[in-house]
Order: sequence, then C-alpha cells, then structure tokens
Amino acid sequence: MPSSFRLGLCQITVEPSKDINLLSAKEAVKNAVSLGCSLVCLPEMFNCPYGNNFFPLYAEEFPSGETIKTLASLAREHSIYLVGGSIPERDQTNLYNSSFIFGPNGDLLAQHRKVHLFDIDIEGGITFKESDTLSPGNQITFFDTPFCRVGVAICYDIRFPEFLRLMALKGIQLLILPAAFNMTTGPAHWELTMRARALDNQIYVAAISPARNPQADYIAYGHSLVTTPWGEVLVQADEKPRIITADIDLDYLTKVRQQLPLLKHRREQVYCDKK
Repeated sequence: MPSSFRLGLCQITVEPSKDINLLSAKEAVKNAVSLGCSLVCLPEMFNCPYGNNFFPLYAEEFPSGETIKTLASLAREHSIYLVGGSIPERDQTNLYNSSFIFGPNGDLLAQHRKVHLFDIDIEGGITFKESDTLSPGNQITFFDTPFCRVGVAICYDIRFPEFLRLMALKGIQLLILPAAFNMTTGPAHWELTMRARALDNQIYVAAISPARNPQADYIAYGHSLVTTPWGEVLVQADEKPRIITADIDLDYLTKVRQQLPLLKHRREQVYCDKK
C-alpha cells in the first residue's frame, strides 16, 4: 500500500448556470490531475447556487442526472478517485444534499447524504433552514482506495464530534468535507473546527468550499484547506478560485497515533450513560 498520495481540492465559483458550473468543474479537475492528484474533490452544491429556492430546480436523480454522469465520466477519463462535492439529489418525493464518489473506472463507490441539516438562526448574522426543502441522510460514509480508507461528510456534519468519531473507529485516515461555511460562521469556526476534528481523531481533514461570490445570495467563505493529524493546517486557499494540493503522508499519521495513542486510550465503559 502506498505511504503517500496527492490530494486536489477544487475551489470553484458557483454561478446560476449549471452548464457553466459543470464546465468549471471539468476544467478544475483536469488541472488538479495535471498537478499529480489521484484523489480530487469538489465543493458543496457546486452545480447549484446555495438556497432553498434553487435546490428543487437543480435536483438530479441517480444515475440519469447530467451532473452525476459528468462526474462518472471525469473519474473514468482521468483514472482518478473523485469526490463530487455535493448536489441536490431527488429520490422520489425527497430531496437530499448528496455527494457521489466515483472510482477510476467511473463506477460509483459511495454516496453520502448530508446527515445534519443546516437549520440555524444567528442574531445579526445569518438565518437558514435546509429542512425547508431537504431531508436528512442517516449513515456514515466511507470508501476504500489503494492508499487508505476515506470518509465523506458534508459541511454541518463536521460540527458533531460523535459522528466523526464513528468514522474514525471504522478506520478512516482522511475525511473529505465538501462544505460552504458563510461569512458569519466561516471567519469564526472554519479553521478551528477542521483542526479540532483532525486532532480529535488523528486524521487528515480536507474541507472544500466554493470560491467566494459576492453577487450570490449566500456568500461562501472559501479558504479550502487540509489539516494534519497533529491539528496543523497543511495548506489553505484564500477566497478566490483556486486549486490546492496536499501530499497525504500516511507514515506521518501512523507516527502521530503511535506517539499519542488517543484512540487506544478511550474508556468507553466510562462514557456510557448508566442512568
């Protein structure tokens, strides 16, 4: 098993046109591959402006949706693992915020439906309620590569430590998080949260945001980043369209876990509610 591999995060601008967004995604993935990336990731809701009024209009069904077919084709064309950010997915009468993950042959490896819906009301900041249109998923998601086991979650999922701990206990060494923190939560919590989950679980965390679009109704923070199992920022973008890469060193992860064996020192019998 290789001890390292290169990861690419595609921070693209999301426009009102799905066609333009898909063209941006194709170009970004191509560029990431040219930089030597074997695992490439796109942002949350990359084919669709982020808003409850847009989700039903842009929603696609698996496997016939235009975006879904494009993702499969990109993975196959470039022989990469591709985490297709997320898109609005329609399944019968329900809509989900879903990530589709494809392997080098263009086969679907996994699908994650956002488990924790973003229903918030911050005084003087932002109010949003995903549950007005979206339904929640109900499972953790991971897939295996020749490099390591990779977990996938979406945005607000990262704020629930017990959810990420379940994934770590299932053996993930890298978490991919398509996410769109905003201009209220981003400056306050973006880097802090990614570093904390990486440190808690001794994993790499790669969070991929859309680029900041001041003309959008919902303005993403940007700053896509990768954090290490030691809780450090390995690489981080600014708010503009960017492709950033990170070399994921699994020997380093093993060393961190050996020197500070947090997961081995857990005492589950103490944590159980005995009332």
